[in-house]
Amino acid sequence: MTRNRLEERNLCADLVQVGWKLENGSKHTEWATLEDISASGACLKMEDPIPPKTIVSLHFSKGHCEALVKYCVADFSGYLLGVEFANGYRWSRTKFKPEHLIQFHLRPAPRKT
Repeated sequence: MTRNRLEERNLCADLVQVGWKLENGSKHTEWATLEDISASGACLKMEDPIPPKTIVSLHFSKGHCEALVKYCVADFSGYLLGVEFANGYRWSRTKFKPEHLIQFHLRPAPRKT
């Protein structure tokens, strides 16, 4: 699993509803926990796996957007999905502020001499 987002990630916790079509064409929805978010994507914790390259719709308190599943890996209590926002959507706090949001800046560790 590689995580290649260039923007800073913001740790968060909130519920979002995820919708997608199954291979047989039927629609499926599930609640997911938003684990982290950046301007171009997010990490979701879900009970069911969704294959990479699947288009999903994310519904949150102030709107919705579409995203592309980039990875889906099993975790000790479900699955972690990395999604990249689609159709030019860029997340910002003015569009949606998760219930719990922590913004931090990572600094490089000092070099040992």
